[in-house]
Amino acid sequence: MSNEARQHRFTPPPGATDILLIRHGETQAAVRGEVFPMIDGQGDPALRSEGEAQARAVADRLVREAIDAIYVTTMQRTHQTAAPLAKALGRTPIVMPELREVFLGDWDGGEYRFRAASNDPAFVRARDSGEWGEIPGAETTADLHARVARGLRQIAATHPDQLVAVVVHGGVVGAALAIASGSAPFAFNGAANGSISRIVIHEERMIVRGFNDCAHL
Repeated sequence: MSNEARQHRFTPPPGATDILLIRHGETQAAVRGEVFPMIDGQGDPALRSEGEAQARAVADRLVREAIDAIYVTTMQRTHQTAAPLAKALGRTPIVMPELREVFLGDWDGGEYRFRAASNDPAFVRARDSGEWGEIPGAETTADLHARVARGLRQIAATHPDQLVAVVVHGGVVGAALAIASGSAPFAFNGAANGSISRIVIHEERMIVRGFNDCAHL
């Protein structure tokens, strides 16, 4: 028996999936009186030039990682953010619809940004209570968390003992980290565009390993 016991260094358990949650790059600004392009009832803006630069920075950061798969959502901003990394690694992104952004109901398509900026009472209630459903017609927090957990577990079941990059949305990063940590629902909202967070999924357990890493930006 050794006379020394060093501090523990984390390694994913056998069969676990290591997931890098990448928030898409910055998108086009909302313009009053105009609606973003829509997909399945949700706003689908493209990246702006700053977001394209963030996507390239993500690729430069991760190109030497042993990434086994790349996932995106149905929304073009995730495809555009994943593109430089996918090209560098020679991988075709896989679409996971369950990880699309939170549905914002009457405020989808760009209106949410103006309502948030003006501290609309419904926005304040949603923020303070952690309930997306305070927004008229929006998805509830429980429904968001259920589908995000379902999507992440599908990925984990498909990629045991692998590292996976998943390009998603700010609301989804917040949901994933809240589920994994058991925190208040909005505790991890606000991840920066182009940031990298990390969770490890092993059987029924989700482990938080990082949040909002922006060292590459």
